[in-house]
Amino acid sequence: MLDILLVIIILAVLFDISNGWNDSANAIATVVSTKVLSPFAAVALAASMNIAGAFFSTAVAKTIGKDIVDPKVITDAVVMAALASAFCWNWLMTVRGLPVSASHALVGGIVGAAAAHGGLGILNGSGIMKIFTALVISPVFGILVGFLFMKLILRVFGSLSPGIINKHFGRLQIVSSAMMAFGHGSNDAQKVMGIITMALLSRGIINTLEVPVWVIFTAAIAMGLGTFMGGWKVIKTIGMKMLKLQPIHGFAAETSSAIIILGASHMGLPVSTTHVISSAILGVGSTQRLSAVRWGIAGKIVLAWVFTLPACIILAWAILKLLVRYHIG
Repeated sequence: MLDILLVIIILAVLFDISNGWNDSANAIATVVSTKVLSPFAAVALAASMNIAGAFFSTAVAKTIGKDIVDPKVITDAVVMAALASAFCWNWLMTVRGLPVSASHALVGGIVGAAAAHGGLGILNGSGIMKIFTALVISPVFGILVGFLFMKLILRVFGSLSPGIINKHFGRLQIVSSAMMAFGHGSNDAQKVMGIITMALLSRGIINTLEVPVWVIFTAAIAMGLGTFMGGWKVIKTIGMKMLKLQPIHGFAAETSSAIIILGASHMGLPVSTTHVISSAILGVGSTQRLSAVRWGIAGKIVLAWVFTLPACIILAWAILKLLVRYHIG
C-alpha cells in the first residue's frame, strides 16, 4: 500500500513539474520577449514567486479534492490514471510548443478515470459544473479585462513618447511578472495538493480534506522546479509568435491576468492560468488593431485547448482499464 502511495506522489510531482514547465511561459513570456529580463533572471523570479504563491491558500485544493468525485469512492488506480494522463498530455504539448491548460488536463483525467471505475453516477455533477463554469468564463474575463486595462493605460499615458513609456513600463513589468507568477502558484500548485490529499483521504490516512503541510511544500517545490526548467518553445509561442509585445503590453496582460487568477484562487475556483494570460494578451493586442494579433497562431492554441479535455478523459479511461487489468492500485 505504501508503495502505491509513493507512486501516486511521484506521479503528482511529475505532473506538477510538467505543469510548471508548460506554464512558465505564463509568467515570463512577455517579460522575456520584451527583453526586460534575461531568460535566466525571468525563470528564477517566476520559480521563486510560484513557490510563494503555493502558500496563498488551499481553497482550490479542496475544490479539486471533493467537487469532482467523492474521494471515499475512488481507488489508488483512479488517482494514478488521472495523474498519468494529465502528465502525458502536458509533456506532449510542451514539446510541441503549445500552451495548454493543466487544469483541463487534470480535471479531464479525474473525470475519465473515475467514470471508468464507477460509472458516471459517482461524479459530482454540480461540482464539475462549477469548475467548468470557472474554466470557461475566465478566458472571457482575460480578454475583457486585458482590453479595458490597456485602454485605460493608453488614455492616461498615451501622450508620452514611446521611449519614456518603454523605460517606465519595463520596470513595472518586473512587478507584474512577479504578480503573475505568484498568481500561477496560488492556483495551479493547489491542484496537485488537492489530488494528493484526495488519495490520502480515500485510503484513510487523513480524515478531512485539510491539506497537510508536507503536501503544500511538495507541490510548491515541484511547481517551482518545473517553472525554472522553462518551456522555451511555449514561451516563444506566447511571447513572440502570437503578438509583437512592448513592455506596456506585457504589463497590462500580466496585471490583468494576475488579478483574475488571484481572485479565483481566493474563491477556491480552479482556472487555467494559460487560458487567462493568452486571452489577456489577445485583449491587449486588440486595442491596437485586430490584425496585430497573429490569429493563425492563436487558432492553434485554441485547438490545443479544445482537445485537452476529451483527450485526457479518454486517455485516463484507457490507463485505468489497463491498471485494473493488471491488478495495479
